[in-house]
Amino acid sequence: MSIVLVDAGGTNIGSVRYALQRLGVDAALTSDAAAIRTADKVILPGVGAAAPGMARLRELGLVELLRSLRQPVLGVCLGMQLLCACSEEGDTECLGLIPAPVRRFTEAPGLRVPHMGWNRLHGRQPHPLLAGLGEGDQAYFVHSYAVPVGDWTLASSDHGEAFSAVVARGNYHGMQFHPERSAAVGARLLRNFLDL
Repeated sequence: MSIVLVDAGGTNIGSVRYALQRLGVDAALTSDAAAIRTADKVILPGVGAAAPGMARLRELGLVELLRSLRQPVLGVCLGMQLLCACSEEGDTECLGLIPAPVRRFTEAPGLRVPHMGWNRLHGRQPHPLLAGLGEGDQAYFVHSYAVPVGDWTLASSDHGEAFSAVVARGNYHGMQFHPERSAAVGARLLRNFLDL
C-alpha cells in the first residue's frame, strides 16, 4: 500500500510522518502530481493559515488534482479546513470538497482562542473512520477556526459551541485535531484511515 503526504509546506509534516512510521507505514513526502494520483491513500497535513496553504497548493499545481482524486484522502488540521468550501481566514476560497464554511471561533469571556489542548470527541454518525472510538475519548487540538456541524460531521467537539472534529464526504475525510499528538486515540484513527 502506498501512502503519500502532500508536501504543501505544513509544519506538522514531520510529526505526522513519524506517527505513521510508528504504525509501520513509511509515507512518502511529495508534491509530485503523478505520485499523488497513483497513491493508495493521500494525506494533506497542514499547520498555518488558509490563504498561504491554498496559495501553496495553487503554486504546486495541485488544486485540480486534489479535487479529482478517487482514493481515500485525509486532511489533518489546516488540511481538513482546506478541503472545505471557504474560510473566513483571509476570505479564502478552498478546495470545495466538503460543502462547509470555516469560521473563526467567537471570543467570549472565559473562552480562549485559539482552542488549544485536549478535548472530548462525540460521535455523530457511524463510520469506519471512527471504529473503536469511545464516546468522550479525547484528542489534542490547536486552532482558531473551525468547521460547523453539518451532514459532513462524523464526530464533534465543543469550544463555546459544537464544531466538527472529524468529517467525511465521499472519499474525502478530515480531522481537525492533531492525530499525531493525540496518543492512542490519534493512532487508532490514523490506523482506521489506513484500513479504509
